[in-house]
Amino acid sequence: MRWELNRLALAITSMVALAFLVPLTFATRQIAHDRAIGDARQQAAAMVAALAVDADPQLLTSAVASTAAGEAGRLAVHLPGIAPVGATHVTGADVASANRYRRPVTAAAAGGIAYLQPSVLSDGRAVVIEVFVPDDEMTRGVWPAWLALGGLAVVLVVGSVLVADRLGARLVRATRELADSSRRLGAGELAVRVRPSGPPELRDAALAFNAMAGDLRRLLDAERELAADLSHRLRTPLTALRLDADTMPPGLIADRMRQACDMLDEELEAIIAGARLGVEARGAQRSDLVEVLAERLAFWSALAEDQARPWRVVGGDRPVAVALPRSELILAVDALLGNVFAHTPEGVAFRVTVSEAGLLVDDAGPGISDPANAVQRGVSGAGSSGLGLDIVRRVAEAAGGRLTIERSPLGGARIAMLLGVPEAGPAQQGPRVAGRRRRGPS
Repeated sequence: MRWELNRLALAITSMVALAFLVPLTFATRQIAHDRAIGDARQQAAAMVAALAVDADPQLLTSAVASTAAGEAGRLAVHLPGIAPVGATHVTGADVASANRYRRPVTAAAAGGIAYLQPSVLSDGRAVVIEVFVPDDEMTRGVWPAWLALGGLAVVLVVGSVLVADRLGARLVRATRELADSSRRLGAGELAVRVRPSGPPELRDAALAFNAMAGDLRRLLDAERELAADLSHRLRTPLTALRLDADTMPPGLIADRMRQACDMLDEELEAIIAGARLGVEARGAQRSDLVEVLAERLAFWSALAEDQARPWRVVGGDRPVAVALPRSELILAVDALLGNVFAHTPEGVAFRVTVSEAGLLVDDAGPGISDPANAVQRGVSGAGSSGLGLDIVRRVAEAAGGRLTIERSPLGGARIAMLLGVPEAGPAQQGPRVAGRRRRGPS
């Protein structure tokens, strides 16, 4: 945009400069021509005055030689019946033409023009005063004037382009700042604001952007508080469930019930804490996918044992840092593992592969016949809520990755949560998942 404004200013000022420069060049040349003719007219008038005093040829010779034009050989007096007094540059026909018209005329001559001034002596004889004007005299001062006009035009054009560039820089700077702030707001930086600058229209746009960003932040804060309140409301039925679990007789089932209550209480606490965090704070969080997977497998492995499901884990020998809150990773991992238990018969094997590329869950079940329909939010072909795979997709996209559904080497479905994870730095070593408990054949 800045270069377009500069080109526009260059085109406009160039046209304006040419519109004035072309007529001025012709006017300058005409002024020089008229000045030279005016000087010749003055010298001819001086000779007319000398002829009025005395027309003696000898005296005229002295008078002609005493003038600047006569001394330069550019002045002559044409008397009837005698040779011209001084240096002449015209023919007799030109002199006769001037006498005939009885008015000043110009005649072409070699190297210039001749100004012919007719007059009448006291005794009635006609006389013509000739003043020769060379070409260089008629163009004297024209080239310096043209150079001055050209330099002035260049200065005006360059100055206007510089002014347009400065004005355009302000406009472009304000536009770029607004565009950059829009991108940052879209990336989740809700604290970003635009400093109003530039033309009134851009200032209004900046004020509207700031108002929109403020409203958006308030809406998101209200939603986070609502999520925290809803999570807190679940504590009441959870407390009742815990009391019922405590009244159960000691045994494996009672222990599992109490363990499930403890884990659910921890999850609710994590959801409440995460909901109260701002978007900026949550975006700055880092979680270890291997650690989260190890903790969730500790829960799901017990259910796999009850259902006689063979399972194994591949990878997990080093931490995999993901730029996501821990609570969101837990949701994704539970959705992937829960999908196996919900949509495959008991006893069907599954395999979990974790690496820096992401998390893959393979099963030996019937597979997914319509992958595109399976990831639509709220749509399920198996009687469930239809939110599980959509949660995985949302978490994967938040980490810069994607969700893929393919045919598994085990014969069923392969659901992959591919992540755009950062390079592993000197992070602390997390728990190793590879080689953890397995059930059934591997």
